Amino acid sequence: MNFINLRLVTTFFAVLSSIAPSPQASGEPVEYFSSQRNIDNNYPFSNAVRVGNLLFLSGELGTLPNTSKLIAGGIEAETKQTMDNIQASLAKHSLTMNDLVKCTVMLADIKDWPAFNLVYTDYFPKHFPARSAFATNGLALNARVEVECIGAFSG
Repeated sequence: MNFINLRLVTTFFAVLSSIAPSPQASGEPVEYFSSQRNIDNNYPFSNAVRVGNLLFLSGELGTLPNTSKLIAGGIEAETKQTMDNIQASLAKHSLTMNDLVKCTVMLADIKDWPAFNLVYTDYFPKHFPARSAFATNGLALNARVEVECIGAFSG
């Protein structure tokens, strides 16, 4: 990208940020939620953040509950555990899988996409949230899959 294009992009985002109110400026409270495990381990992120009627969940892995140990069994087992972990996180905020509006899926190997989908689809009996999926490398704990989501509170 050349200097002129970079300057245009920088100017665009500066203008956009000046006209888009921050949650605090619009009076929307921001709430941060961290698990005791995150606090005890000094992890530098919140498990969830609520802004208005949206709940942003950090990426979930297929770790066994209250541990940093991945479930054994490959992509299917990790996907199931990941989705169970997302369900548990949503339940803490009185939400269900039907309240998800967006999910981002990171796969260690894009060839796992069909196997991931076989498990993932079972968690959405009513409708599917919008979704992006891409291959990456170096997921935490050498996980095969990580999923982050955005949920919406009704009314």
